[in-house]
Amino acid sequence: MKKILIISDTHMPKKGTVFPEPILDIVRKDIDYIFHAGDWTTQSVYEELKTYAPVYGVKGNVDKEDWSKTLPEKVLVSIEDVKIAMVHGHLGKGRSTPERAYRGCERDSADLIIFGHSHIPFHDLYGRTVLFNPGSPTDKRRQKQFSYGIAVIDQSTITLNHHYFS
Repeated sequence: MKKILIISDTHMPKKGTVFPEPILDIVRKDIDYIFHAGDWTTQSVYEELKTYAPVYGVKGNVDKEDWSKTLPEKVLVSIEDVKIAMVHGHLGKGRSTPERAYRGCERDSADLIIFGHSHIPFHDLYGRTVLFNPGSPTDKRRQKQFSYGIAVIDQSTITLNHHYFS
């Protein structure tokens, strides 16, 4: 069984250089992996996260620093028996961010597609593929609360939940 913290759109250090306490509480405990779906804004976010667990991440539309050129547009990884694709969600065709994320990964036969960009928590099924946007733990924009996601993968079973805080 593996436990994954899913975040996106941190936009740091614009919103501060320290992660909020709910995120720090999670990463200090039993997280096996961290997935960041883009818009890191600065390399220090990556450097901090990797001190807690292995990090998978993609480039977002505001990631302009030199270090971000090394980030991929898409990540494909298998954890236990689950195939995960991750994109930021700003590229490609589609009227909505979930539609762009799905279209960008539909040929990858992923069980789970993680995306960000909109800052809007999202969890839905497209065919047999689960789409999940964690929202943002640091830049909620027009959302009522900050948010992140937790995935628990046990062999081929995925349990996904949003967690909200003020």
